[in-house]
Amino acid sequence: MTDAPVNRRAFFSRGFRRVIGHAVDAINERVSGHYTRPPGALPEAAFLAACTRCGECSRVCPAQAIHTLGTETGLAAGTPALNVNLRACVMCVDMPCAAICPTDALEVPELMWRDVHMARIEISEDRCIAHRDIECGVCARSCPVGSDALALDERGRPVLGDACTGCGVCINACVTTPSSIVAHSAGGFA
Repeated sequence: MTDAPVNRRAFFSRGFRRVIGHAVDAINERVSGHYTRPPGALPEAAFLAACTRCGECSRVCPAQAIHTLGTETGLAAGTPALNVNLRACVMCVDMPCAAICPTDALEVPELMWRDVHMARIEISEDRCIAHRDIECGVCARSCPVGSDALALDERGRPVLGDACTGCGVCINACVTTPSSIVAHSAGGFA
């Protein structure tokens, strides 16, 4: 059984497509989900293409939570990001960061509390004092979304809900040191 001969053009065309495909996959894997973006951010690849790195979102952020990524981040250099483990996004009602974006890389969502998911929040039961039967609830009381995002169970322990935006307000409000609550972006960095 012999394979049909492959002409030179088909050989290089297939090889080129395969190499380009692997390169695009590697770029997407490197940049996708490694940074916590401000609320209303487009999906990462579209965000990187649309963001002009103008810095307007950072300038108008009342919480001063938006910072610019450095050159070590490659394609993401100069783009806005959050580190909600250090400084929370306060979920402004008018979302000035998204409203000022000239390219709509950041968009004001229709249903702010339901359409914003910046980071994944995790509660450490080992550090949380409520899991040691000490009354607290500071995290739940500080949540700008309310009980749909962070509530207390019947024993007074914090429980995350589906409406959690990942804003980090609970992290910064937590009374334990280090905080019993941590944020993770989709790619593992917050």
